[in-house]
Amino acid sequence: MNVKSRAKVGAAVLGAAALGVGIMSTPASADYTTPPFRALAGVGSDTTQYVVNGLGEVAVDAGGNKIVGSWNATGSATITPKADAHCANIARPNGSSAGIDRLLADINNTAQSDCVDFARSSRGPSTAGSTLTFIPFGKDAVTYATDLGSTLPSNLSIAQLQSIYRNCTFVDAGVTKTVSKALLPQAGSGTRTYWLSSIGVTEAEITTAKNAGCVDDTVQEHDGVALASGTQIMPYSVAQWIAQGKGFADVPNRRGESRLRSIAGVAPTTGSGSALALNPNFTFARDVYNVVPTAKLGDANIARAFVGASSQVCQNIATVKNYGFGDLSADSAPSNCGDTSTTGNR
Repeated sequence: MNVKSRAKVGAAVLGAAALGVGIMSTPASADYTTPPFRALAGVGSDTTQYVVNGLGEVAVDAGGNKIVGSWNATGSATITPKADAHCANIARPNGSSAGIDRLLADINNTAQSDCVDFARSSRGPSTAGSTLTFIPFGKDAVTYATDLGSTLPSNLSIAQLQSIYRNCTFVDAGVTKTVSKALLPQAGSGTRTYWLSSIGVTEAEITTAKNAGCVDDTVQEHDGVALASGTQIMPYSVAQWIAQGKGFADVPNRRGESRLRSIAGVAPTTGSGSALALNPNFTFARDVYNVVPTAKLGDANIARAFVGASSQVCQNIATVKNYGFGDLSADSAPSNCGDTSTTGNR
């Protein structure tokens, strides 16, 4: 192990200790293990993969049988979500859009049974329509992260972030400063879509920035180890960052030396140590969703798992919060957990 690697390991241990959380050993695979297969199979978002895995252990049917099986965004190249032969070894969807696309492919293929029943998504619908229903279940937030020893400010404005993702420069106290690399999740990531929309940067502008060597969008989202220097920056799910530091056997600690930073003077978290929690009123707070075919809202298992305030997911808000996410009523607005009014074609 080189000096840099030893430093990162040491910093990760100290950081976790400072937060009052456990240190995990070898990360366990968090994919749902088959067979037997559960009634509902889900794929998609990296952001919500661990919390949905957790919900899969407490969401049950009337007979007490677990009904939600969920596959992570990364891992083996293929997965087998259902017993049907045509569902064997299908490509693993990585990200919200990839999961939604897989769900749509099943909807459109009327000749075969569905291989997935829902998609995890950290974004709302991108195309108007009624084919899909986006059912919210928790509150997340996205901020920027930098390395522990970063020379970049620990508080940036939206305008400064916009400039960074356009050309890797920003003005701070009248002085133009440079970011060596602006990191961004892969195409299809819900966090990427949300982040760029929030800071007002288009995909066309990202293409220009990539061609200029400013942006690197080949990193997996919420992987703080990708921050290779003190002059790099990346968006990060606040809930993911919190969960990764709790020592859960099924949540690999990918934070490295990353630290969450403030935007426009607002901190992304509240509390400290074991009481560290997401700030539901953060500048860039967002709902996260489980996406289902609108035509199947009446399916007994889908309805029991996801639909309405009495659904299994909404009744297990303690699990949602344990994985770093916020209660949908935590921002003083009425909870919309389980609401089925948000629809789209993608």
